[in-house]
Amino acid sequence: MNRSELVAALADRAEVTRKDADAVLAAFAETVGEIVAKGDEKVTIPGFLTFERTHRAARTARNPQTGEPIDIPAGYSVKVSAGSKLKEAA
Repeated sequence: MNRSELVAALADRAEVTRKDADAVLAAFAETVGEIVAKGDEKVTIPGFLTFERTHRAARTARNPQTGEPIDIPAGYSVKVSAGSKLKEAA
């Protein structure tokens, strides 16, 4: 399912226009992105999903073509965990 199909399904279920459903989806994505970028709290939708920022330590990898070691600096990543209701549905 791509974004336009998701917007159409949301619009049908919520009985709103596609424009309104798209605006809500965009606002949700923007809000989650801002909260995760701050990193001081996680976003939880009970029973569905949890989004949180995690720290990734510096590490050494290898260039697959040359075999030379490459230093990868520390950084941040996003962890998304499925909730109990989503797990049951799967």
